[in-house]
Amino acid sequence: MSTAHDLAAWTLRRLDPETAHGLTIAGLRAGLGPRPAPISDPALALDLAGLNLASPVGLAAGFDKDAQAPDAMLRAGFSFVECGTVTPLPQAGNPRPRLFRLSQDRAVINRMGFNNLGQEAFAGRLARRTRTGVVGANIGANKDSEDRIADYVKGLRRLWGLADYFTINISSPNTPGLRALQSGRALEDLLGAIAAARQDLPLRDAAPIFLKVAPDLADGEVETIVDAAVAYGLQGLIVSNTTVERPDDLLDPRQDEAGGLSGAPLMAPSTRLLALFHAAGAGRLILIGVGGIASGADAYAKIRAGASAVQLYSALVFHGPSLVTAVTRDLGARLRADGFRTIAQAVGAQ
Repeated sequence: MSTAHDLAAWTLRRLDPETAHGLTIAGLRAGLGPRPAPISDPALALDLAGLNLASPVGLAAGFDKDAQAPDAMLRAGFSFVECGTVTPLPQAGNPRPRLFRLSQDRAVINRMGFNNLGQEAFAGRLARRTRTGVVGANIGANKDSEDRIADYVKGLRRLWGLADYFTINISSPNTPGLRALQSGRALEDLLGAIAAARQDLPLRDAAPIFLKVAPDLADGEVETIVDAAVAYGLQGLIVSNTTVERPDDLLDPRQDEAGGLSGAPLMAPSTRLLALFHAAGAGRLILIGVGGIASGADAYAKIRAGASAVQLYSALVFHGPSLVTAVTRDLGARLRADGFRTIAQAVGAQ
């Protein structure tokens, strides 16, 4: 336990996961979050689709669904924070319990179901920010929506000018039928609607748009997704969301809970998928690597597989908030040890 905040995280792990998470958000809103000294390492600085970042280490969506504490997480050491998933209308999500720690596997299973307070509350909180750090909006569709594509367009329009970037989340396994939007004509219809809406929005508020994909893709879908993303003007892909697969070597008795698996077991498969997207993209798209990152070595593996930046979340549950600084410092050391002066030089350097 390296800090008082890590001790607090250890204490929270004694509680029900969702209760612990709620208390964490409340504490952050009250100003109780960690505030490590900022890391200033020129080798880690990068331009990510026009976003100036001090390091490539960001917070993944899911931690702060309602944009209640993005600035607290920026102060905790993340160089960018992704809030959401947010839907046009508030929704309760799936019944509890719906969040499970697999402590023996350093993993988490969730079937939250896009529980959030809706985009109006989300927009209000973003509007009250002073915009001193990069905060993205992860947008989704309501479970009972009659037109899910329209929901994504609503999210983009309502939050345009309030978020620094957008992520189109069509890869959660916990909203029935949502992942069907990753395939064929449905994907083209969605991205076409997003592109058309973007054309009508003020250029002065231009923000990059990313697509978040699932790790459970069929043969050929990588190329299809890349081609569609390029054709409709997206800036990049976030690889990947949680998996519905269950590796044979899981140990925790809660492994059979329904939902998406994240954490350490996702590291290897999501990194392999990232490398496939890097090869298919051939430099046409920026990639952000997510899934199983719990160390500087993990982050570095994502970058060498093709990611320009990375995001983590689940590992915080087991390692506490000091993990962010540890990952960032170690990543810088690994770059220099291999003779890289910048992150960009290491991207895809397998």
